[in-house]
Amino acid sequence: MRILIVEDEPTLLLQLADGVGAAGYVVDLADNGVDAHHLGDTEPYDAVILDLGLPRMDGLSVLRKWRASHRNMPVLILTARDGWHEKVAGIDAGADDYLAKPFHMEELLARLRALIRRSVGQASAELVCGPLSLDTRNSRVTVAGQALTLTSHEYRVLVYLMHHRDQVVSRSALVEHIYAQDFDRDSNTVEVFIGRLRKKLPAGLIETVRGLGYRLAVPA
Repeated sequence: MRILIVEDEPTLLLQLADGVGAAGYVVDLADNGVDAHHLGDTEPYDAVILDLGLPRMDGLSVLRKWRASHRNMPVLILTARDGWHEKVAGIDAGADDYLAKPFHMEELLARLRALIRRSVGQASAELVCGPLSLDTRNSRVTVAGQALTLTSHEYRVLVYLMHHRDQVVSRSALVEHIYAQDFDRDSNTVEVFIGRLRKKLPAGLIETVRGLGYRLAVPA
C-alpha cells in the first residue's frame, strides 16, 4: 500500500517516513503544498497524511483541490493540539480523520490502517481469505495458523491483493502501489513476486485472469 506524507517540518517528516515505512508501506514525501497537490493529483495513493500548515499552498487548499477533482483517497490531517477550528475545517474540506500534534506513532498507524480498511470496505484489522490470514496490526501472515515468511515486496503484493480480495487487480495497479514514485519500476518483477507467493500459499488462491491481471480468492 502506497502512502503520501506531506509535512514541512524536516525532522517530523523523516520520523513519519521512517515509522510508516517500517510498518510495511511504500512512502512518497512532499514538504510543500504545491508538490503535494501535484503528487496527489497524478499518483494513485492508498492514503495521505497531510499537515495543514504548509508553504506555497496550505493543506486545506490542497485537500479542497483534490476533492474538487474527484481524488477520493483517504486523507488523515495533522493539526495543532488546540486547533479545533482546523479540525472542523479539515473535515468539512473532505478529510477522513484527524490527529493532533504531538502524537504517538502507534496511534497514527492505527488510524491509517482503519482509513485504508474502510476505503476498500474491510471492517477488521485481520484480513482473511480461506486458510490465509494477514494481521495488519503486526504485519503477520499465517496459513492455517502457521506463520509465513515473506520478503518486503512479496508482502506488499499480498497486502494489496488481500485488501482487494475477489477483485481483479491489474499488473500496472500492483506496480503503482508497491513502488514509490522515484523507484525504477519494472512491471515484469510483479510476475516474479506472484510466482514466489504461489509457491508459499495454498494452490489456487492467486488466480491469473488472462489479459486483465490477478485475483485473490478462495478456489470454488
